[in-house]
Amino acid sequence: MQNIKLQMRRFFLLLATLVATVISAKAADTDLNIVKAEYSKPGVAESFRTGSHWLPLPDYKDRAGWSKLFGPQSATVVRRGEKYLNYVWKVIPATTYLEFERTGDRIVMEDIYFANTKAIMSLFLAELAEGKGRFTDQLVNGVWQSTQMTSWALSAHQYFQHSKRPLPDEREHLVDIFGGRYGEMMSFIYYFFHNEFDKIDPSISCAMESAIKRNVLDPYLDPNEHFVQFWMGYDPQKMLNNWTPWCTAETMTCFFLMEKDPVRLKAAIDQSIMSVDKFLNYVKKDGACEEGPGYWAVAYGKLYDYLQLMYDVSDGKFNLFDNPRIRKMSEFTSRANIAEDWQVNFADGPARQKAAYQAVWCFGKATGSQEAMKYALASLADTKKGKFDYPEVTTEDAFVAIRDLVSFPEIDARIDSLNSLLSTSSLAAVTASLRKDVPVSTWYPETELCFMRNASHWFLGAKGGFNNESHNHNDVGSFVLFIGNTPVLIDAGKGTYTKQTFISKERYKIWQNQSQWHNVPVINGGGQLYGAKYKSSNAFCDTKKGVFSLEMQNAYSDTSKCTYLKRTYKFPAKGKPSLTIIDDYKISFRKAPDVEHFLVNGEVEIREGYLVIHCANGLNVRLEYPKSLMATCETKELTDPIFTGVWGSDIKRISLTSKGDAPLKGTYTFFIYSL
Repeated sequence: MQNIKLQMRRFFLLLATLVATVISAKAADTDLNIVKAEYSKPGVAESFRTGSHWLPLPDYKDRAGWSKLFGPQSATVVRRGEKYLNYVWKVIPATTYLEFERTGDRIVMEDIYFANTKAIMSLFLAELAEGKGRFTDQLVNGVWQSTQMTSWALSAHQYFQHSKRPLPDEREHLVDIFGGRYGEMMSFIYYFFHNEFDKIDPSISCAMESAIKRNVLDPYLDPNEHFVQFWMGYDPQKMLNNWTPWCTAETMTCFFLMEKDPVRLKAAIDQSIMSVDKFLNYVKKDGACEEGPGYWAVAYGKLYDYLQLMYDVSDGKFNLFDNPRIRKMSEFTSRANIAEDWQVNFADGPARQKAAYQAVWCFGKATGSQEAMKYALASLADTKKGKFDYPEVTTEDAFVAIRDLVSFPEIDARIDSLNSLLSTSSLAAVTASLRKDVPVSTWYPETELCFMRNASHWFLGAKGGFNNESHNHNDVGSFVLFIGNTPVLIDAGKGTYTKQTFISKERYKIWQNQSQWHNVPVINGGGQLYGAKYKSSNAFCDTKKGVFSLEMQNAYSDTSKCTYLKRTYKFPAKGKPSLTIIDDYKISFRKAPDVEHFLVNGEVEIREGYLVIHCANGLNVRLEYPKSLMATCETKELTDPIFTGVWGSDIKRISLTSKGDAPLKGTYTFFIYSL
């Protein structure tokens, strides 16, 4: 009888497990291919059609409409255009493309490229704003030269071609992140001005159509060109990143503005859905951007552009903005903001960067996130002027510029209201009120990012993850610590991109990409390595208790002989603010010392058993360390303008080194508090 009961209990346990597994699998399935699922709903696919009916903008000749749209922006936009009335259009020589291959310098080509695109955008917007034809001839000059370019891709990206060379290869047509943007710009100009251009000479519009078709539309649809468009997702060996939503959004803008063949348009839509679904299936479901907040605007921000485009063209029939996962993505950059323009800068992100307020506002409004919208407003606070700035129409991105014109009236009205509060409240107080609803802590369990705040305005950002994230640094287990708006323990970030940056065997020779230049230990002489298998395990976070822990041994090289390395962060929300870091380790045999590294933006005073870090704004912080470790500090001189613009002339690296015969098993504990 007991055996029968035991067998029955086992049967029901097995049945419950199977049911739970099926339910879990079905739940997981709902997170996959969500774009296709939305497009497949009755009546949605039929709502997409050729033509530009979806643009919520007046015709070029509608002066009253444009005057209302530009509003107070009009004078600024016209002045910007006037600067280019006598602009001398720059040709990009072949040797300038080749410079990337010869010296690794990509900037020499890009300076010319972006100078021309800024001129074209400024003239385009100025003519829309003024409408007198004063900018048309010079705009035609820029457009005509653009039509003669066999590719709109950057030299640094041409290595995706079979040739691996920096010169555009006529046998392939790469659509890169800026080539798609160039095509998008040309498509908007064609849409608004082709009738005006035809009055000058129909050859202009004809050349524009041909160039957009050659450089964007045809390569996107041609299966023989898919190898070079790695971002489309046809190659399962290629990792997808921000290029997928970025290029897809821009390419589809070109199709929706230019394509007249419904069969080709349907093929492009289907292809875009496949690509964006593959991107969404690849990135984590928790809403975090693994490329870091520095890439949010061109990753999830561009995902928003694509979803908004699909919404607009379908007249609202296609709508993923009510999806909770999409909403989380819209709020990530708000959670990753530390103070003012400081942000968590894991991976290739700058520590200091103005928020992409247009994308944040629009994405937040679309998903119904007041948090995101208020963060966009807060980012417009100008501490030097003592007020909130009004946004300006961008000259970098035609789609965003058009979106700006539609969204700015509402943003301007909100800025009016905020500035009116400054007669009775400080800018800091009004800004704080916009941020009061941001959660104290956020844990992204799949991406393994942890953001914690306390009542004393301390901020801890820590990560797990793996060392093959897009734009990766070898930084599993690393962290940043801020007190108020003052950086204490930092991530240096990225420098100017060169050829070396994107060649894996060279990338980790760059100092800021190495684990030795992050806030993680060197164990037994070994640091972390690059690759998907070098990752954390058993990551755990209790945001209420202020605890984040992870095991890091799998992120380290075999030479470390590290069998166990658990890091624990203790960051209490109440009481005297402090941060405790505990590293528990085991190694199989000792051959070299351990070294705990901490990067600092400030001066370091070494004392017995503790350090005093003299930070900006008169802040002094004490870091207590085990007496078994010896403290040294070195200065890293900075010359790259990206670094000096954030950190000044140098940063410091604290090294806390064990004895050469340190135990095979032990614990290093660090206690940090302000003085």
